[in-house]
Amino acid sequence: TFRDERAGGGRAHSTAIYYLLKAGEVSRCHRVDAAEVWHWYAGAPLMLGLRDGDGPVSEHTLGNDISGGARPQIIVPAGIWQMARSLGAFTLAGCTVAPGFEFSGFEMDPVA
Repeated sequence: TFRDERAGGGRAHSTAIYYLLKAGEVSRCHRVDAAEVWHWYAGAPLMLGLRDGDGPVSEHTLGNDISGGARPQIIVPAGIWQMARSLGAFTLAGCTVAPGFEFSGFEMDPVA
């Protein structure tokens, strides 16, 4: 985990974490109040579902098979609902949030 603190306090410039999803585990539908970049590091591809408001979910594959349509990083704009699941035994990903992640800016979807 990394947190790029601001001199004098306040919200960090950015934060970064590793995130491991095993087969059958999901990152439940949520949104944050800052831009988030998902990075693929190892394992199976990951399916990242994105939804703007009550609109339809668009699915994106995070992985290293670029010629097959996967992308090694996916940007999620602030306020977009997101959910993720591994497409195999496990996926090791990373998430970078800027400005930095704060639990006060995190919201779980109450209906999903």
